[in-house]
Amino acid sequence: MGPAACLTLVLSACVPDALLWGADGAEVIRTTERLVDLAVAGDADSLVCEGHDPELGERADWEGLSAEEPGRFVAEHWPDQAAHEPDWSINLSLGAERVTAGEQFPGDVFYRTTEDGLCLVDVVWSTVEG
Repeated sequence: MGPAACLTLVLSACVPDALLWGADGAEVIRTTERLVDLAVAGDADSLVCEGHDPELGERADWEGLSAEEPGRFVAEHWPDQAAHEPDWSINLSLGAERVTAGEQFPGDVFYRTTEDGLCLVDVVWSTVEG
């Protein structure tokens, strides 16, 4: 890794989410962090959009997850989620302590923007390859 890449990495760690991802992207990150906390507590249903029933799994499935990079929803990348009409997607990372072959976890979540804020429309599960 060259000096410029190192400087970029150091600076990005210090820059608030809103500067990196914009106000909307930062809100997706905050909502996702809240989703993880609520899911671990067994209350993720409170963020689910009316009329949707995403697979939330068990409380333990969400432990150690963290929000990563938000983005505007792109139907070409996620054709199976297009029917849910999401506005945003964000990937989740699995804590190192849980990275074992075959481990399944919520890998991507999808939100719709409403007058009340973001609500969850779908979860795509990932499996650690081994």
